[in-house]
Amino acid sequence: MNQITDGTIIAALQQIAGQSFVFSDVDTLTHYGHDETEDYSFPPGVVVKPGTASEVSAIMRLANEHHLPVVPIGGRTGLSGGALSIHGGIGLSMERFNKIIHIDEQNLQVTVEPGVITQTLRERVASTGLFYPVDPSSQGSCFIGGNVAENSGGARAVKYGVTKDYVLNLEVALPNGEIIWTGANTLKNATGYNLTQLMVGSEGTLGIITKIVLKLLPAHTHNILMLVPFYKAEEACEAVSAIFRAGIVPSALEFMERDAIDWAVQYVDGLSVAVKHGIEAHLLIEVDGNHPDVLFSEAEKIMAVVENFEIDEVLFADTEDQKNALWKMRRSIAEAVKSNSVYKEEDTVVPRYELPKLLRGIKEIGTKYGFRSVCYGHAGDGNLHVNIIKGDMSDERWKTEVPKGIREIFSLTVALKGTLSGEHGIGYVQKNYMDIAFSAPHLAVMRGIKKVFDPNNILNPGKIFPDQH
Repeated sequence: MNQITDGTIIAALQQIAGQSFVFSDVDTLTHYGHDETEDYSFPPGVVVKPGTASEVSAIMRLANEHHLPVVPIGGRTGLSGGALSIHGGIGLSMERFNKIIHIDEQNLQVTVEPGVITQTLRERVASTGLFYPVDPSSQGSCFIGGNVAENSGGARAVKYGVTKDYVLNLEVALPNGEIIWTGANTLKNATGYNLTQLMVGSEGTLGIITKIVLKLLPAHTHNILMLVPFYKAEEACEAVSAIFRAGIVPSALEFMERDAIDWAVQYVDGLSVAVKHGIEAHLLIEVDGNHPDVLFSEAEKIMAVVENFEIDEVLFADTEDQKNALWKMRRSIAEAVKSNSVYKEEDTVVPRYELPKLLRGIKEIGTKYGFRSVCYGHAGDGNLHVNIIKGDMSDERWKTEVPKGIREIFSLTVALKGTLSGEHGIGYVQKNYMDIAFSAPHLAVMRGIKKVFDPNNILNPGKIFPDQH
């Protein structure tokens, strides 16, 4: 692919977006050259910050004409390298697309630009008595556009679903610069191919999202949150499926190994959670709704289930401050792990009944290849985040042995009827494992879709698909 080698492209970009929104200095390029994926750094050749869909359209036409790579960049909180400019080119920052355009309280919808921070959106719609449930751990800094690109989930996906379940319509700039709306602002749509859902989770490889129409829900008024300590981690995993079989659908059901909690408590100032000796894991369980009596009944049923396992005293969060502290602990685990060691994070997902087998297999694979793992995640929907810790492993073993172990973890996941990623996406770091989940004909279909949208392969190239040798 051609790179930006002279000032003509820069000048053209400045004419489109304005001189003050085009950057080629080293500091800016370095800043936009990484996300939260390990320690990777791939600076783009130039960073552009457009402010309108027509500017994005013009940038795409220019890039397509000159065969320049374009990588959409959001909040840079991703964990699969989706926003890395691995081929240089144009880093297209969407941060100026930060408007909540319209909250439609009559139809329970919101139209929003992709650069709006997810938590900002959730709080704004909550102020009108509405609820946007998707709550990734990085909600305080991730962009809603990135959530759509990765089909993000979060703690409450177990009851409320993931991003795809709320996207009704998208305005998208295609790689050739044309702008389309993918669907309609309706709850049902059986009109042609479902381009909206094709765009969701496409990781910025098919088009640049410039507007998003989301479905909202009425807000609930009450919740109960409990922290259940288990002496055996596998029993904590077994309890997950048992809770659902008892007829309860929690609004959140999170699994945390002991190390995950210990490191989070050390990482977050002022957080105090006492973990007794011998406890291997915790479940953080929430039920929500509008009728306290119903919630208390559900909490009693959950207690009846978990008491069949070897547990310690269950903590019920009595105040909003206590609830917020427990959620802060859970949401801080990834950062706490990162502050402790070089690590790799995998995003496995299996049918929830298979979680004990997955956890057991991960530990056995770690023993085989000599690495330690810290596991946590959204157990209610079978989504287990596997943090592989470098610790005192040699650089050579980290480079040669860990990828073998990761391949075995993914093979186990697929054998358990699961798949490679529940919510982080494939991006740059997982693409060469895609052959585990998909056959050659399946991958060929996906490559064909990419080629229809982007025949010159300019949009986020080098992501999702395995390298071809």
